[in-house]
Amino acid sequence: MKLDLLLRNAEIITMDPARPVASSLGIWQGRIVGLDDELSGLDAVEVLDLGGATVTPGFIDAHCHTTWFGLGLAELDVSGVRGLEALYVLLAGAVANAGAEDDAWLFATGFSQTQHGGSFPDIAELDRITGERPLFMRHNSGHMAVVNTAALRLAGAESPSFPDPDGGAIVRDAAGQPTGLVQETAQELIQQLILPYSLEDIEAALERATSYYASEGITSFTEAGVGGGWIGHSPAELAAYQGAAASGRLHARAQVMPVLDVLHSLEGHSSDSPGAAPVGLDLGITSGFGNEYLSLGPAKVFMDGSLLGETAAVSHEFCSHGHKDNRGNIGYFQADPAQLRKRIEAAYAAGWSIAAHAIGDRAIDLAVDIITECQATYGPRRIPNRIEHASMTRPEQLVRLADAGIAVTPQASFFRDGGDGMTASLGPDRLPWAYRAATFLDAGVVVAGSSDRPVADGNVLRGMQAFVDRRTGSGAVFGNPDERLTPQQALAAYTSGAAAATGSLGEKGTLEPGKLADFTVLSASPLTAPAISELQVLATAVGGRFTYQSTDFHAATHFHTAQSPLVTTGQTHQSN
Repeated sequence: MKLDLLLRNAEIITMDPARPVASSLGIWQGRIVGLDDELSGLDAVEVLDLGGATVTPGFIDAHCHTTWFGLGLAELDVSGVRGLEALYVLLAGAVANAGAEDDAWLFATGFSQTQHGGSFPDIAELDRITGERPLFMRHNSGHMAVVNTAALRLAGAESPSFPDPDGGAIVRDAAGQPTGLVQETAQELIQQLILPYSLEDIEAALERATSYYASEGITSFTEAGVGGGWIGHSPAELAAYQGAAASGRLHARAQVMPVLDVLHSLEGHSSDSPGAAPVGLDLGITSGFGNEYLSLGPAKVFMDGSLLGETAAVSHEFCSHGHKDNRGNIGYFQADPAQLRKRIEAAYAAGWSIAAHAIGDRAIDLAVDIITECQATYGPRRIPNRIEHASMTRPEQLVRLADAGIAVTPQASFFRDGGDGMTASLGPDRLPWAYRAATFLDAGVVVAGSSDRPVADGNVLRGMQAFVDRRTGSGAVFGNPDERLTPQQALAAYTSGAAAATGSLGEKGTLEPGKLADFTVLSASPLTAPAISELQVLATAVGGRFTYQSTDFHAATHFHTAQSPLVTTGQTHQSN
């Protein structure tokens, strides 16, 4: 047998408790054949001497928005400006460079009021800059957007008497006039004027985004919502994923969550789902359909809003701070709880796993209630049920999550840019409940590393650093210091933990014989580095094929073609 690729002279962190470290790894037909002495006597088409670099399982981002991120890479990025005056200048420049079509849309991404002292743009100033050109500027949380009067007029929502949609709000001033801020489902009023994107545009966005992922060591991701609602880009969005995968434009393995809105009634045999009228996708396709490169994950359902936007469903009102009066504000559900229960049960009955976006503790209560009832009635699912974000978790909820086998995806990437604002919003009594990590693990809950990109920074090394130090922009430790993870736990979150949460630990997440040869090459070990965030990704491989190689990687390593059997004792290989 001749291997396709042999890695040698490496510090390999396998994340396999039975064999935590190795120095060589063999790959054949996209899978790991063995490590160290298991490779004795085998030769390889190519041998790669890594010069002591560190190899880890490929990073997995278990909750991100890849199409949105890829589209944003081609839109006006406003995340770097500070102060509304600087924002206005940036928008004015974009309008001036936009060309002759005065009514063409201006798309911007990455806005957050935290970048502007807590202030939102003045709609009158936006109108002065943009004129009749409609503006859609997405908030970095994804749960709100800033628009101008031209956009509201096109949507027919300019009038003070226009009603708010269920689960959303057109924010208005004291006189009843729109301020330009649309929250939650109210965004759909504007988005329906833009959607759907073409499949070609989505494929191009996926190529941009996953090329970026590869440069950061990401080999797998979960797309947290496609096909409908305010988070989808086309009813045929999955077809764009298929097209990108078939044409080589998808540079990481993708698990795709359809939003619950796109599931519809299925009329099967009465014994198929006793107790509920099932809803799903045509032909009875459910979670897990696909292959190791592209598959369907759980159905995504929004229970509540966001912590940064103070629309999450919490049990105690948000604290008033700055100019924000939060008296009586306990957030809200995205739909009537009874209706959410009915819709989730129907999807579960049809065979779907559930990924419930639940930020506030009140939303987590509802999500756990519904999921545990579904599991008791219809049985477990091979792909775990999940709580997305699980941002505010009371102590007694930890046991319920663990007992039900529900995985969680908290985002450490929120701490730096949003931690100080969330601290003011939550107050000292509830702050220890926020974005747990260590206590999830202590309780036996599966924790998946994720970014929610482009809502927050998607760099995995910085995400690991944030799990370890929990530092906010001001330098404070966010929440409970005891929630900090060890470097080993932080690495596990983005490898074995994320694989377990996505139902794929049998295939990836650790470097073991038989598993997919997905790996990341780093400049040094994240387990011992003084600063994980300062490490470099030297290379990334999916199925043993490199999706990214840095200049430093070429300078520090040596390829050669083996002509004779190799003795793999871990010694340094000298290139011919």
